Amino acid sequence: MPGSSGHVAVTRSTLRQQIADALRDEVLAGRLQPGQEFTVKEIAEQYGVSATPVREALVDLSAQGLLDADQHRGFRVHEYTGDDFRGMIEARSLVIDGMFHALDEGHLAQLRPEEPRVAVALAGVRRRGEEAQRAALAGDVTVLIGYDLRFWRELVSVFGNPYLTDFLHRLRVQGWVYAVQHLRRLPDLRGRLWSEHTGLVDALARRDTACARAIVEAYNAHSLSLVEGLTAGGMGKGPAQRSAREEPPAPGADTLP
Repeated sequence: MPGSSGHVAVTRSTLRQQIADALRDEVLAGRLQPGQEFTVKEIAEQYGVSATPVREALVDLSAQGLLDADQHRGFRVHEYTGDDFRGMIEARSLVIDGMFHALDEGHLAQLRPEEPRVAVALAGVRRRGEEAQRAALAGDVTVLIGYDLRFWRELVSVFGNPYLTDFLHRLRVQGWVYAVQHLRRLPDLRGRLWSEHTGLVDALARRDTACARAIVEAYNAHSLSLVEGLTAGGMGKGPAQRSAREEPPAPGADTLP
C-alpha cells in the first residue's frame, strides 16, 4: 500500500488538488514505484478523507500520464520506458528551440530583460536556479526535483504562453518520474547532476540564444547519457558534469542529467 512515509493529514478545502500533489510527490520521490498498484479505498484511508476527492485526484493524475487506471484493480503507477524518456526530451527540445527562434525573430516582445517586470521575474527565476544548483551539486535529488520543476516552470512562464508552460511542465514531471528510479541506484550523485540553471538564465537575460541553445543541448545530452547508462546496467558511466562554457557534446558522444 502507498504511503510508506506514514499517515498524512489533509485539512485544506482543495482536497482533490492536495491529494493529487501529495501522490505526485510520492511518485517523484520514488516511494511509489512504477507498476505499484493501489485502490481508491487505500488512498482514502491513508489521508483520512472520503473516496470522492481521492478518485478525482487519481483521475487527474491518470490524465497527466502518471497513473494507469484498471477497471478491476484500481490504479497503478505508469511505467515509462527508455523510448518514452527519449521522446520526452525530443519533444521539449523542439518546443524550446521554437521558443528561442521566436525570441531571435523578435516575436516575443513581452520578453525584454530591460523592462522592470521581466528583470524582476528573471531575478526570481535565477534565485530558484541557485537553489536547484546547490541541490544538484550536493547530489540531493529529492530537493533538486522540487526546485528544478519550479525553475523551469517559472522560466518558461516568462515567455508569456501558459499553454507552453503547462505542456513543458508536464513533460518534465514525466521525465523525472522515469529518471528518479534509476538515479537512486547511484550511491553518490554529487557532481553527476546537471547544474547550469543560472547560466541559462544569464544567457536569456543577455538575449544570447546561441549560448542558451548550447546549454540546453548539453543538458539534454547529459540527461540521456546518465540515465541510459543506468538502464543499460551500468552505474551512469561517462564524463562528469560539463560546464556550460565548454563546447557542447558532439552528436552521439558519450556524455552525461
